[in-house]
Amino acid sequence: MRVNAYAAPAAGQPLAPTVIERRDVGSNDVLIHIEYAGICHSDIHTVNGDWGPQPFPVVPGHEIVGTVTEVGAAVSTHEVGDRVGVGCMVNSCGECTNCRNGDEQYCLDGMVPTYAGTDRDGTTTQGGYSTHVVVDADYVLSVPDGLDPAAAAPLLCAGITTYAPLRRWGAGPGRKVAIVGLGGLGHMAVRIAHALGAEVTVLSQSLKKQEDGLRLGADHYHATSDPDTFEQLAGRFDLIVNTVSAPIDVDAYLGLLAVDGTLVNVGAPAEPLSLNVFSLIGARRSYAGSMIGGIALTQEMLDFCAEHRIGAEVEVIPADQVNEAYERVLASDVRYRFVIDTATLA
Repeated sequence: MRVNAYAAPAAGQPLAPTVIERRDVGSNDVLIHIEYAGICHSDIHTVNGDWGPQPFPVVPGHEIVGTVTEVGAAVSTHEVGDRVGVGCMVNSCGECTNCRNGDEQYCLDGMVPTYAGTDRDGTTTQGGYSTHVVVDADYVLSVPDGLDPAAAAPLLCAGITTYAPLRRWGAGPGRKVAIVGLGGLGHMAVRIAHALGAEVTVLSQSLKKQEDGLRLGADHYHATSDPDTFEQLAGRFDLIVNTVSAPIDVDAYLGLLAVDGTLVNVGAPAEPLSLNVFSLIGARRSYAGSMIGGIALTQEMLDFCAEHRIGAEVEVIPADQVNEAYERVLASDVRYRFVIDTATLA
């Protein structure tokens, strides 16, 4: 089936309207009429070529919410009319140790990303900036009724990207957690960490978003542009989640960790980061990375967010404003996630 979409024709080029082909619905497939597609910083890195060559033209978008309009004969988990979501992956081998353990995102054969990847039929995957998508039912999530669909779309990336490390490293009552950056990822991390019961601190370049951070659930808010911040908070945190996609002074942030504390990177800057190993061994600290979560954990996150009434704070835009939105994301001029109303593609 041929559907309308917005695609990047080449690296660094503006996105433009196009028509793409979606595969026929197979026995274990779900056809989704897309309602909303979030704009992630990863989309921008990809279409700008920051992460290496891409199979252009590329239709970005891996924060997808829509309605099921057709299911394959073998599908029992979703029905026509269900509200569903698709995140950052649409397939994996399903057989390796990681897949069997529910960590499909770390598939040893390589998970299939929602866009700019090679699908099971050899075609290039194309993402959610479109009106419809066909996805293997095993990689389709149920969106609970209690979630607003536009606010739920960013949960499929920003939500699970922050929920996964917060759960993995034990954010909860009695734990001091810092979130670096209050953007698309950071604002979700604050809301989720607060709901998990942790004492939450935002570390941002300035105090201009302090009111927002406290409203979202932060207990404390500090400006990292103030050198006194790193002295005042030295050795304080059990966990720091770095959400920014720009270089940071890793040693300075490691110095904020208590003994056995962990700094986790979920932001993915194009530039390499460096550290002094004594920043780790001096207090048995750890420096880690985390990438989204498996399908089961993503469903857990959606259910958790519905229970705690957590959605992203979004600005819904028509598709023809996507290039302007990209510029505003790069300028940190959004609070806190752009979401495309894909009805404007019809």
